[in-house]
Amino acid sequence: MQNHSSDVNIDDLPIAVIGAGVVGLSCALQLQRQGYKVHLYDPERPGSQCSLGNAGHFATEQVFPLACKSLLPKLPKMLFTPTSALRIRPAYFFKLLPWLWRFCINMRQRPFTRNTLALKALNGQALRAWQCLLADDFDTHIQCNGSLLTFERTPLSRVQALADKYAAHGIAVEVLNKAQVQALEPELNANITYALYFTEVGHTASPQALSDHLFDTLIQAGAKYLALHVEAIQDKGSFCQLVTAGQTRAYRKVVVCTGAYSKVLCQRLGYRLPIEAERGYHYQLQTHHKVTRPIACAERQFIVTPMQQGLRLAGTVEFAGLHTPADYRRAKNLLKHGKELVPCINEEYKQQACWQGARPSLPDSLPVIGPAPKHPNVYFALGHQHLGLTQAAITSELIAASINEQPTAINLDAFCISRFQ
Repeated sequence: MQNHSSDVNIDDLPIAVIGAGVVGLSCALQLQRQGYKVHLYDPERPGSQCSLGNAGHFATEQVFPLACKSLLPKLPKMLFTPTSALRIRPAYFFKLLPWLWRFCINMRQRPFTRNTLALKALNGQALRAWQCLLADDFDTHIQCNGSLLTFERTPLSRVQALADKYAAHGIAVEVLNKAQVQALEPELNANITYALYFTEVGHTASPQALSDHLFDTLIQAGAKYLALHVEAIQDKGSFCQLVTAGQTRAYRKVVVCTGAYSKVLCQRLGYRLPIEAERGYHYQLQTHHKVTRPIACAERQFIVTPMQQGLRLAGTVEFAGLHTPADYRRAKNLLKHGKELVPCINEEYKQQACWQGARPSLPDSLPVIGPAPKHPNVYFALGHQHLGLTQAAITSELIAASINEQPTAINLDAFCISRFQ
């Protein structure tokens, strides 16, 4: 294909979506349905990275940023305890310091409030957007049974205060006592004294099946998948070119959905992106159970989600960079907590897999969504931290509206990459 704008018919060019995680798949499908020709790039199998191993929880209740003052006294434990729920590898600490400084700045009341409102805006439309994207297939892939946040040692006054905090932000929540928890989820440990019941929350019993469905639907609609690594995006004024190994292709628009691997592409375009790999782990069990919804444990800081073939124990946050070998002690530690929370997990369980993946984490806990300020044909949809599954569909709507030059359902100023420049 010619590289000169005079030789290119812009209207005939496809749109490129770089990254085939759940966010990229959602953006690609949204654009394909709106009449664009779409090329999807990813050297890995679609949905096989972070989107594969998540907890399957559409966590619309999680409107509070990770950057909060309550974390400050926990920093020493994070640094020196290998199995703590939130950990920084000692060898990575100094590399993380610039990110950590930005993270701490966002703990101040004003940015914390601003970021909370931004997350609330995204999460408030998340399930509605998934219903639109999946249409008749929504009930096949997403179950809206709510979720529980359980407490074993926390007094009722603190549980009620937390419930009031969520309710003040419009989150549908109920406080359950021990008897009500047992009635809702009989297989939970009787040591649980209280729980917050988030009634308007969903989950998927197979994140991989959801990604596969998005990809299959996309391909059936005429999109093209290229298993290629994109080395660079070249701005040609009225269009863009993607550089891959030995090839250059022209596109009318490019959407960057490369998650934790986004820094290099953004840097080559001239944008600073303080993104870190917030590594998560899961421990997948093949076990008989009657758990019907995601159940998180406040004190143990992990979550159990019912999956098609058992239970998935997920959680933990680890900052160690993209390429440090996984520490599967963190996954195996989840099993110990899982047995305490759900006693039916006994010695007869069958382990299916330990998994580790890299969530894309920005210091203000907000994703980057919208057009690139200096490149009118480049759009970003990245950095969703642990809410990529939750926010993928609403992100796809916002990207499509931006490309169509239509009003967006949510003001995108808080999500613009310019906040880091």
